Amino acid sequence: MLVKVFGSALFGVDATTVTVEVNIDKGIGYHLVGLPDNAIKESNYRIAAALQNIGYRIPGKKITINMAPADLRKEGSAYDLTLALGILAASQQIKASEINNYLIMGELSLDGSLQPIKGALPIAIKAKEEGFKGFILPEQNAREAAVVNGLNVYGVKNIKEVIGFFDRGNQLTQTIIDIEKEYSNQLENPEFDFADVKGQESIKRCMEIAAAGGHNIILIGPPGSGKTMLSKRLSSILPPMTLDEALETTKIHSVVGKVANSGLMLERPFRNPHHTISDVALVGGGSYPQPGEISLSHNGVLFLDELPEFKRSVLEVMRQPLEDREVTISRARFTVTYPSSFMLVASMNPSPGGYFNDPDNALNSSPLEMQRYLSKISGPLLDRIDLHIEVNPVPFEKLSDTKKSESSVVIRKRVTKAREIQTERFRMLNNVHYNAQMNTKQIREFCKLNEPSKALLKNAMEQLNLSARAYDRILKVARTIADLDNATDVVENHIAEAIQYRSLDREGWLG
Repeated sequence: MLVKVFGSALFGVDATTVTVEVNIDKGIGYHLVGLPDNAIKESNYRIAAALQNIGYRIPGKKITINMAPADLRKEGSAYDLTLALGILAASQQIKASEINNYLIMGELSLDGSLQPIKGALPIAIKAKEEGFKGFILPEQNAREAAVVNGLNVYGVKNIKEVIGFFDRGNQLTQTIIDIEKEYSNQLENPEFDFADVKGQESIKRCMEIAAAGGHNIILIGPPGSGKTMLSKRLSSILPPMTLDEALETTKIHSVVGKVANSGLMLERPFRNPHHTISDVALVGGGSYPQPGEISLSHNGVLFLDELPEFKRSVLEVMRQPLEDREVTISRARFTVTYPSSFMLVASMNPSPGGYFNDPDNALNSSPLEMQRYLSKISGPLLDRIDLHIEVNPVPFEKLSDTKKSESSVVIRKRVTKAREIQTERFRMLNNVHYNAQMNTKQIREFCKLNEPSKALLKNAMEQLNLSARAYDRILKVARTIADLDNATDVVENHIAEAIQYRSLDREGWLG
């Protein structure tokens, strides 16, 4: 007897429906075809033990299973439940007239219980698109899949519940999530709050500008000056994710199995990879391509602490994703694209010893040593970082001050208001949503300067020996400062403040 059961395969951050055709005929043998990987090939051992432990069995006949489309590589153990139910239905051990109306996925334990799977959200999205009546999966993934409205999602603990549903008409509990309510209940008390940071008011201002315009930022300062502490709090002042952003972010994390039991991801991701990370782990890829750190930080923050300690090749692979806001992984037989629109936040010491060129410091470095250390970061990468800011240690008077600093919630309100201005400004442009994404043509259109502003910028370029690449970056940052001030035009004070944030472009910065 031939039975068709439906599962799904992940391809990038999208899913493709897989038809599992189970045919049982006279003879002996177990044949599994359709490009399954080793985890799927081993499934017959898990299925045999699980069925025996709940009172069923794999029939001693010729079993042929085809996973169509046969030219698409299938991987992972999530097909166990799909294959097991197909074998039971094809051998007529259970009645399953409705089985082809449902998409079924789950990994089996030997006692028949189910283990969580990866990619529940993109699979649920595909199930809804293809008109399936429902999606049956392990209960650990049910809230994640239930984010998709218009699809009946059933989270189950073991295979016996699924057998009872199809064979005896037992009811399964549907998982329902009010996505609008989940979205509206976002945290107003972030774990990392700017209220905890003593002093550093100028740096906080710079972080606010970076968040408002989506600008990449690098902090340069000695150990203990607060670079990491400030960076970890940047995501707390970014505007709340829109519903579309939350779904897109959850989808990427779902593919790698990093979604918590809460379902929809409501907080912007903050990724902090170690400097020993490989190229593939950062950008994504592998034999079976997976999203890397830059995609996992999509719609959030990627923090690279001690930037010069990262391998040069690792930093260079970020150049294209920073520009295009997506990363493409190419293999001989296929190509997958992962979104990677993130804010880059980097920190570094000014020298190998950790301190600026200070003759009074025992660990000071010479200008030559500082230059050699900074040259580990390429010019093209620095070209993609809008804000360079020097961070100095906090004096004792500030550290001992008991007065509370401004909280992240208050700062985020100003940032959100500035982002709303930018959303309105770029509403007719598909690929631009905030100031940092503007190209040269858009900079000329939206960052027009009056004569005093032009004269100030010209004088700064000449007197401070700013590089040519700093010109567009200064205009972008000045536009963001103007938005924070709710100003229509970019004027002198906006340009003056933006000029301060190009430390590494100044000749003679090393002394």
